[in-house]
Amino acid sequence: MLQWLYMKQPSLEERIIALEERNARVEADKAWETSWLRRAAIMLLTYLTVVAYLHFVIHISPWLNALVPVIGFLLSTLTVSLLKRWWLGNR
Repeated sequence: MLQWLYMKQPSLEERIIALEERNARVEADKAWETSWLRRAAIMLLTYLTVVAYLHFVIHISPWLNALVPVIGFLLSTLTVSLLKRWWLGNR
């Protein structure tokens, strides 16, 4: 029952290595979140989803109309990063 008391605690070196590995993962996640490849993939998936919706549900010409949410997404990602930078600088 008290086995956790007797378990070996990680050494300082092991803890530092674990923190460095975690930091590398966090930096990679951050790079992915801000990458243009991620934005392009979301834009493409959004576009194809709206095309299918407009074609099968609304029955209008979808190819041009589906660009509206994609452009909206692109503008929102650009605007949000600008707002975030402004907010961080003024807090």
